[in-house]
Amino acid sequence: MSGHSKWSSIKHKKAAKDAKRGKIFTKMIKEITVAARMGGGDVNANPRLRTAVTTAKAASMPSDNIERAIKKGTGELEGVNYEEINYEGYGPAGVAIMVSVLTDNRNRTVAEIRNIFEKNHGNLGAGGCVAWMFSKKGLITVEQSAAAEERVFDVALEGGADDIGDGGDVFEVTVAPEKLEDVKTALDKAGIPVASAEVAMVPQSTVTLRGREAEQTLKLLEVLEDHDDVQKVAANVDIPQEEVERLSA
Repeated sequence: MSGHSKWSSIKHKKAAKDAKRGKIFTKMIKEITVAARMGGGDVNANPRLRTAVTTAKAASMPSDNIERAIKKGTGELEGVNYEEINYEGYGPAGVAIMVSVLTDNRNRTVAEIRNIFEKNHGNLGAGGCVAWMFSKKGLITVEQSAAAEERVFDVALEGGADDIGDGGDVFEVTVAPEKLEDVKTALDKAGIPVASAEVAMVPQSTVTLRGREAEQTLKLLEVLEDHDDVQKVAANVDIPQEEVERLSA
């Protein structure tokens, strides 16, 4: 088992709160719409759409919502034309941060993202400044209270996973992006509930933070995640569990 950033655990808790107020569904609908627009509405022929739908189903999004989002993407229903942009920057202590957005107003969004960085002890960098520190991976999380580690490990590896890590109160299963759905299906069939499933930018190594720097970094990441145009945030930060619990208290 390899160690991974506790940011996944924090994001999982935050996603549960966001789901209650619909924010996470709004972001997933954007991704489904863009995926359908770019690659067509057939999930079997469009890998990005298939992943987006898998992620939405893992979050218990109603099928009607998914279908409407696909139809908006294919033009069967009227929808907004979103542009996909990736921003890169640095947080406190030089933490590398990647931000993926879908926006209908590039100028507004970049100004707002830059402002968030500057107000939270970070700075927006040039394209390519931190991307080399991350790898695109399929990432599945399973709540540690839902199944034994050995059981998750065995089922996930048999399904095609690369590794399983400790993400605090969740197990993090990393897979090749194209294997995401296969591994999720294997876990589902084994009766192991999946908390989330997505293609994410996973750091190749992490920076451990404590105290004030940990607090500032979490604040920056959470404010970025809260922005309506932001789809995903990745950071190469590892915050010890006791620090996460202290800051969450």
